[in-house]
Amino acid sequence: MNIVAIDIGNTTITVALFLKDTEEFIESVPGSTPAKLKKLLTSAWEQVPLVKGAKVPKKDGVIVVSSVQPAWTRQVADICKKDLDEKVKVIGKDVSLPIETAVDDNMEVGTDRLVSAAAAFAVVEDAVVVADFGTAVTIDLVDEKGVFLGGCILPGFELGAKALADGTAKLPKIRVTRPRDPIGANTSEAINCGLYYSAAGALEAVVRRYAEQIGKWPQVIITGGAADVIKDDCKFVDSWVPNLAVKGVVLAYKKYLEDQTRLVEPGRNRKSTN
Repeated sequence: MNIVAIDIGNTTITVALFLKDTEEFIESVPGSTPAKLKKLLTSAWEQVPLVKGAKVPKKDGVIVVSSVQPAWTRQVADICKKDLDEKVKVIGKDVSLPIETAVDDNMEVGTDRLVSAAAAFAVVEDAVVVADFGTAVTIDLVDEKGVFLGGCILPGFELGAKALADGTAKLPKIRVTRPRDPIGANTSEAINCGLYYSAAGALEAVVRRYAEQIGKWPQVIITGGAADVIKDDCKFVDSWVPNLAVKGVVLAYKKYLEDQTRLVEPGRNRKSTN
């Protein structure tokens, strides 16, 4: 199967190309750079082969999108339609959600959280926490039956740093990195330590409460742009999986096709017995 999987986040758009189920590349661009986005999408789609034997040239692939930014979804759809002559398939709209949930409203949950949770459970096949360190930090729980139960949302490093700088008179805007010492010797280091250890501490505290809720300690997977910054100080984390969301997009589309096939097959079988 050939898929261009797209994860549209709050800050970046990640594009992944899979040819015959093999990852060819994964690359991210800022969502505010349409020229770079167009170049990346065009490069990916050009590598998708044509359908063999087709009378009219047609690409043997599909473009599937998970998005939390409606404006950028429209931007991607417009580029694909005008420049690639291809319609996108949006998860939650054209493609069904890949995981059962126990939340109040499926459509209020970002599809990035759901596809990541589905991808994690597909590998673990047991209770699992997925923590995504992006613009926001989401810490979600899937139970041992594969049901997405919900989770926690808190500000990411960039938002936390911006809030402190914007909400005070003297605190500087900083870029969060792994502290060299847990005690900040100056204001910038103190902010860095505060944001960094509050995120690590929040993750451990939330997972501990999830464990108490379900009666066992779940597997813990972290992903997202800032996950590599924090992973070394979270010894309870089992796996760091970069770009989990786009891999979940691929899984979601495959599951959708399998579900469609199962719906069609009973009708075919009845027809053949008449």
